[in-house]
Amino acid sequence: MLNQINCISISSLLFLISILGIFLNQKNILVMLMSLEMMFLAVSFNLILSSIYLDDIVGQVFSLLILTVAAAESSIGLAILVVYYRIRGTITVELMSLTKG
Repeated sequence: MLNQINCISISSLLFLISILGIFLNQKNILVMLMSLEMMFLAVSFNLILSSIYLDDIVGQVFSLLILTVAAAESSIGLAILVVYYRIRGTITVELMSLTKG
């Protein structure tokens, strides 16, 4: 039981650190993407832990779906950033409003 509480606290700590990374660092888009990935990882870790505790496989399936969506989001986000960097020469969040169609 103590091990499960430690794992839940690690998952909560990862989630809180990622929220702080998104809200406190609003200038660097790469750090924001890494924080978003860490948030997905914390949720997946919590789902896997609850799946093991409840002896059910549904949490593990949802965790795989979350990791698949996170990988797709990461690859598309990095591709957009590479194109944006080639056009503008810099990556700043303040200039992202210029990309509106």
